[in-house]
Amino acid sequence: MIVVPDASVILKWVLEKDSEPDYRQAVRLQQALLAEEIEIRVPTLWRYEVGNVLGLKKPGMATELMGALLAYEFDEVLLRTEYALAVLEHMQEVKGVTFYDAAYHVLAIRTKGLYLTADTAYVKRAKRKGHVSLLSEWHTG
Repeated sequence: MIVVPDASVILKWVLEKDSEPDYRQAVRLQQALLAEEIEIRVPTLWRYEVGNVLGLKKPGMATELMGALLAYEFDEVLLRTEYALAVLEHMQEVKGVTFYDAAYHVLAIRTKGLYLTADTAYVKRAKRKGHVSLLSEWHTG
């Protein structure tokens, strides 16, 4: 199974568990990855989103935390022409979503995977497109 976690999910692996909703669910995802039960695929923009949050919220530990996440060596997909244009089409079909969120979702759709996010508002807007779930509702198997 291909899972496309966004920055809101990936960050839960390195931020304090007490302040992160659905932390345990994020750890289950991490365990599924390590057990090779799932495959993670992400757009390359994950680095920018995660790096931005870590640099702002955890400047003293950002290098260490980002290094830990980069060590996973996720399968990263470049935002080439066809993919970028599909993201813009998705934004037209699902009003009020960002290019960033749409990039994760379109990747999940194109790979027949599942986009996992902690963004409830996004899921409400885009659920009809399929291939999307809240982290809190995700289960392995």
